[in-house]
Amino acid sequence: MNIWWVRHGPTHMKTMIGWTDVPADLSDQAQIARLDDYLPRDAPVLSSDLIRASQTADRLTATRQRLPHDPRLREIHFGRWEKRTFDAIEATEPDHIRRFWQEPGEISAPDGESWDRLRQRVGDAVENLQGGEHPELIVVAHFGVILTQLQLALGLTTTEVFAHRIDNFAVTCIRYGPGQGAGPINHLP
Repeated sequence: MNIWWVRHGPTHMKTMIGWTDVPADLSDQAQIARLDDYLPRDAPVLSSDLIRASQTADRLTATRQRLPHDPRLREIHFGRWEKRTFDAIEATEPDHIRRFWQEPGEISAPDGESWDRLRQRVGDAVENLQGGEHPELIVVAHFGVILTQLQLALGLTTTEVFAHRIDNFAVTCIRYGPGQGAGPINHLP
């Protein structure tokens, strides 16, 4: 099975917006058309239930089947850091936020989610998708969600995967099953 991971359109937010539900800017019609042309025509589309992902997915369904949203594909939950700037958090909780980024794993934002928990949640969703009726799927999700799968595919540490850049509208195709992780492709159409 191939999953074509698509990062949602930009939000232009300069704060931490894991579960904060903000719309995507989908005004770049040419970019969306390139994305639509690049993705497989017969692959159904599903997404996170957050509006920035679901709106982006909806724009790709003119000729594709739309599957229900899956809340397990949400971005990492930043808890009390939601809608706060990095600088504001650094000013009040410098040690905590440094550990969150430099020692990812079990550390979470206050009332938020750890990297390990995000990876488990997304892994559960992907496991449910495998072996289904669709050999190809397009999944519109978030930066952290896609990084969890890239980490798995490439066998990277969390620190190593954090070095990867995944821009808005970027596509990362990962093969699941026998030969899993044998060739993620990261493209910007």
